[in-house]
Amino acid sequence: MRGAGSGNIWAYAEHCLGSPEVETKLAVSHEAWRACRADELDFGIEDEPLPTRFARFPDRPPRVDPRDLPRRGINTVDGRVALLHAVAHIEFSAIQLAWDHLYRFRGLPQDYYRDWLRVAAEEAEHFAQVRERLRELGADYGDLPAHGGLWSIAEETAYDVAARMALVPRFMEARGLDVTPGMIERLRQAGDARSVAVLERILHDEVGHVALGSRWFQWICAQRGIDPEVEYFTLVERHLRGQARGPFNLELRRRAGFSDRELERLEASSAPRRYSGA
Repeated sequence: MRGAGSGNIWAYAEHCLGSPEVETKLAVSHEAWRACRADELDFGIEDEPLPTRFARFPDRPPRVDPRDLPRRGINTVDGRVALLHAVAHIEFSAIQLAWDHLYRFRGLPQDYYRDWLRVAAEEAEHFAQVRERLRELGADYGDLPAHGGLWSIAEETAYDVAARMALVPRFMEARGLDVTPGMIERLRQAGDARSVAVLERILHDEVGHVALGSRWFQWICAQRGIDPEVEYFTLVERHLRGQARGPFNLELRRRAGFSDRELERLEASSAPRRYSGA
């Protein structure tokens, strides 16, 4: 494996995904994005083999079934720690996901790789901010168990970039647009302004990340001559048995590239309760 300082995006990806160390993943993500912005990053791919393995995670936190995760009231410090730890794990997984998006799928426009590299760097910032808040509360990432549902979908969609864009950013991560405003409000009511500020930053950026999933999913469908709305629900049904849980934040999802027809169909397949706030 070449070192991360070689200036080649695939070497950075190998270094980040192949390391089990949290700090290495953060540093590589920031360094690669700095090199990209300085126009010092090589995107050559002709001699690059396709990846055969997935990202390495650190030993901690242990990953468990979601039903085994601790559930505590948000009005206690322990409850806020549990919530923020879950968010930290999502953001850490999202770093790996962004790198895997760009490393696993080849032959796409250079903007595709630049876009997901930027997302990796932003997710690294999000993780660092949540971890800092955890430390302020006397805890740290790895202190509690976490679940690997988001990553399991990444493994399942490794066969095709359209499936990956549809089911990771446009389904799993889009769920954050629905639930994060409620988390922010609960933290605000609990008087935790610091955590509110962290989650507001994450929510702002995540709209853009889901929008990138929409952009590239639609571009890929156009290249293949298929209807993106039909393909989206075909993939959801195939991999997730059509499961779509409302309520949906319609305004944020529209900003993230969901069409009105998609939102109507999502609502029709979900619970009858509707969420329309921003």
